[in-house]
Amino acid sequence: QVQLVESGGGLVQPGGSLRLSCATSGITFSIYAMGWYRQAPGKQRELVADITSGDRSSYADSVKGRFTISRDNSKRTVYLEMNSLKPEDTAIYYCKANIGTFPQYWGQGTQVTVSS
Repeated sequence: QVQLVESGGGLVQPGGSLRLSCATSGITFSIYAMGWYRQAPGKQRELVADITSGDRSSYADSVKGRFTISRDNSKRTVYLEMNSLKPEDTAIYYCKANIGTFPQYWGQGTQVTVSS
């Protein structure tokens, strides 16, 4: 059974930092591309950052220079380091594992709220 479990979300003040983790099981993690997405209330889910099986990463323009995605194949976990957080970063953050279009698997999400 495939499982992706996000953790690390919470309430943080503007300018603060959080580190999200997505622990996986049931997949050969090292061959999957991993991505972080987010969905704010009333908005579509959007790609935040992704990282290939070969460790190449890419970012949405809105988070470049503030967020860093990384992976640890030995722990089958992908991370999202988020710095200089803004209120507009408030959303539910999801991780996704995929090889091309299919297969793809999603986690249940973790809430990030940036507010003073």
